[in-house]
Amino acid sequence: MFIGRKTELGLLAKRLERVAATGAGTAVALRGRRQVGKSRLVQEFCDRAGVPYLFSAATKGASPVEAVAAFTRDLKESALPSEPELVPRLDSGNWPDAFRVLASALPDTPSIVVLDELPWLAEQDPVFDGALQTAWDRLLSAKPVLLLLLGSDLHMMERLTAYDRPFYGRADNLVLGPLNPADVGQALGLDAVDAIDAHLVSGGLPGIVRTWPHGTPALDFIRDECADPAAALFSVPEASLLAEFPNPDTARRVLEAIGAGDRTHANIAAAAGGRGEALPSGTLSPLLRRLTREKHVVVADQPLSTKPGKPALYRIADSNMRLYLAVLRAAHEQARRGRPEAGFRLIERRWTSWRGRAVEPLIRQALELADLPWPDVGAVGGWWNRRFDPEIDLVGADRAPVANRIHFVGSIKWLNGPFDDHDLANLRRAATEVPGLDPATTGLVVVSLSGTDITDSVALTWTPADVMAAWRR
Repeated sequence: MFIGRKTELGLLAKRLERVAATGAGTAVALRGRRQVGKSRLVQEFCDRAGVPYLFSAATKGASPVEAVAAFTRDLKESALPSEPELVPRLDSGNWPDAFRVLASALPDTPSIVVLDELPWLAEQDPVFDGALQTAWDRLLSAKPVLLLLLGSDLHMMERLTAYDRPFYGRADNLVLGPLNPADVGQALGLDAVDAIDAHLVSGGLPGIVRTWPHGTPALDFIRDECADPAAALFSVPEASLLAEFPNPDTARRVLEAIGAGDRTHANIAAAAGGRGEALPSGTLSPLLRRLTREKHVVVADQPLSTKPGKPALYRIADSNMRLYLAVLRAAHEQARRGRPEAGFRLIERRWTSWRGRAVEPLIRQALELADLPWPDVGAVGGWWNRRFDPEIDLVGADRAPVANRIHFVGSIKWLNGPFDDHDLANLRRAATEVPGLDPATTGLVVVSLSGTDITDSVALTWTPADVMAAWRR
């Protein structure tokens, strides 16, 4: 079952149309986190394109000799060469020779060449990037070929086309994110509330969504998965964690501290330290920069207002990984011991509080996508002070992290009870502390799982259906 991705398929089709129209090559560097569905998307595109293609996937740890031999074998078995028996077997590990063989095999009509997990090729051969650039400039770009370069190592894929790298300026860059809540809801036949829950649990990862029975609410799905220690709900985040952080080192401890709910620099340092001592700032700060800017596995949220604010709050970017580190891993251990009921009870006890926090980034993104009464809103975040008293769920501004104007502030109540007058009074009292708020012009926004029960009006009220409608746009 292939889910969603209409936009991404359209972007790839547009580039193949360009190849057909110009007779010249186009390169695309497609990056995205592991398990997000890059290979599946590109395979689907190749199957629909109706042109000959080569799909060659690298093997981690393979030597250049092994990698080149595998590439030429894939080429020989593909539909590209008109005479496959003439494709030579290369045992030299020489990528320039391999690319020359590829160029000679390309037809005069449009075709597609896919190199999957490109960083694994580059890490084993320091001249690979240069060989690719030379082959593209001298041989491949003159052919009607769409070259798709895929990779899960986000930092290495970003570096591939960076200013100081050989392939700079030669490829379009596309980032593949997870499935959005609307795609998840449509694929699983769920209403707005259950679709949002399913997205939070799965992280929008196709490998989990494909195993989700149609029409099944999140907690029912989790209960069934707890009876299966090999379920994708556990194995997908576990595999991603081991691939990115194979060793139980300091970076892994920092990630696990954030996943357990420690959001501030000080709390993360205390949780990730050893022998009762906090992790030194000189160690933690570079690790947090690496996790946020290179690995993109952690997000650092800044308070949004008209004045610079501190502290930053850290969270795991992928909600499925966030749930895994928070409680799924412990539930998985119970499942392995033949105690699925105990594992599910662990999740059930944490579910309401975890969901209430995990849904906040999703709602902020939905507000950024929506047509709001404030057309100049360019960023939606939250606001807090050093005491975290108050902590405002929603701040809509013209830009981030330091705004010129605050257009609205708001509250998210993702509980079974409606947002009532007591909640509204708390929001109004807390909002006065947000720097840049103008009581005469700044609107109030309420997003509530269970609707509202308030006597005064606010500028905007959203239900789960409104959240989903924004994603459908």
